[in-house]
Amino acid sequence: MLDEIFKAYDVRGVYPDQIDADLCRRIGAAFARYVADRDGATRIVVARDMRPSGVELVAAFTDGALGQGVDVVDIGLVSTDLLYFAAGRLDAPGAIFTASHNPARYNGIKLCRSGARPIGADTGLDVIKAAAEAGLSAVASRGSRREQDLLAAYAEHVHGFVDASLLRPLKVVADTANGMGGLVVPAVFADLPFELEILYPELDGTFPNHPADPIQPENLVDLQKRVLETGADIGLAFDGDADRVFLVDELAQPLSGSLTTSIVAAGMLERHPGATIVHNLICSQAVPDIVRETGGVPVRTRVGHSYIKQVMADTGAVFGGEHSGHYYFADNFRADSGLIAAVVVLEQLCRAAVPLSVLRRPFERYAASGELNTEVPDPKAVIEAVAAHYAAAHPDASMDRLDGLTVQLDGWWFNLRPSNTEPLLRLNLEAPTASQVTERVAEVRSAFGLATSDR
Repeated sequence: MLDEIFKAYDVRGVYPDQIDADLCRRIGAAFARYVADRDGATRIVVARDMRPSGVELVAAFTDGALGQGVDVVDIGLVSTDLLYFAAGRLDAPGAIFTASHNPARYNGIKLCRSGARPIGADTGLDVIKAAAEAGLSAVASRGSRREQDLLAAYAEHVHGFVDASLLRPLKVVADTANGMGGLVVPAVFADLPFELEILYPELDGTFPNHPADPIQPENLVDLQKRVLETGADIGLAFDGDADRVFLVDELAQPLSGSLTTSIVAAGMLERHPGATIVHNLICSQAVPDIVRETGGVPVRTRVGHSYIKQVMADTGAVFGGEHSGHYYFADNFRADSGLIAAVVVLEQLCRAAVPLSVLRRPFERYAASGELNTEVPDPKAVIEAVAAHYAAAHPDASMDRLDGLTVQLDGWWFNLRPSNTEPLLRLNLEAPTASQVTERVAEVRSAFGLATSDR
């Protein structure tokens, strides 16, 4: 069972079939012991999102941690980025019970070390999994629990990423999808000069209106409609734990994660001239282009928050972006925050004094396929076959294996990555026009069959 719910970056499964109170008690003990042994931690921060099962699971996790002699600071209902802020501000390891954008029957745990440093499969999660499976005996001296409210401090922290004197009245519609954005968004906007309307602000982990997964276009429909109805300047769509945000302009047209990354990067470089900006390898080529043009230094990374945070630490980058809607800030303990990204874009919009549909134009330079998943019997074999095909057919092509296979050709590129959990190949491709994207996707997919014919 643990193999099914311990993922690359977190723990996630169906409640109570895969994740229940007994298991969370074991994980709480294992996490507390891990951070105590590795970092000398004497306390941890614990939080949850609005899913009904979270109350029981947090109590069990806390009990397990207290049994290892570690104190627990319970910060209650929060967004994931508020948990990261707490881990940084209090310099303590953290755990939040959330299943992000997954349906109501799921729950899970995102973990971090003190200072919001990441914990993933190869950075401690495997050790925690093994200890949870084995079980740990309680120690003689039991820890203590207390509660703390950090919402106001978090809102003030977010405000620090913009110059309030540059802001002007704008109409903002935010769809928080009954997720944790319903708590943190109004708190952050309360002292800003924006007219805010929230769709589905009630915290309800059954998601009665639509799934809290804004990367899916169908979940943006209500936001797009309301933006047009109210003449809003911008729409913000948050996922369930409110660490990701997707934007729509005043014409209700969505912005990709790459486009938002480019706009935020330009804003950060205005504050930090010449700084390093990190982007993952499936972001648009426009991102490094714009970073260079704005005087910054682009650095390309693998997909995944643990890799981005490490590269940011190694390079001193001020900002990192992912096409999936995660945006990381050095001054946010290198953790991701959809709300910080949103206010930075709003500042850029206020400075430009043009509609978002106009502001976005210089940042949109290529057409993209989006992430296309194909089920294949042996993803790794297909990747090798595609690599061999393009090496032979295009000797001048640039290839690398930073994450899967990336092939850079004349005017277009693609990346193939295997799924960590399913027999799927993930294809991302970019070319100058939409028609070329369609043509090139068909070309790359035709090479998939070479793996079968070579057997």
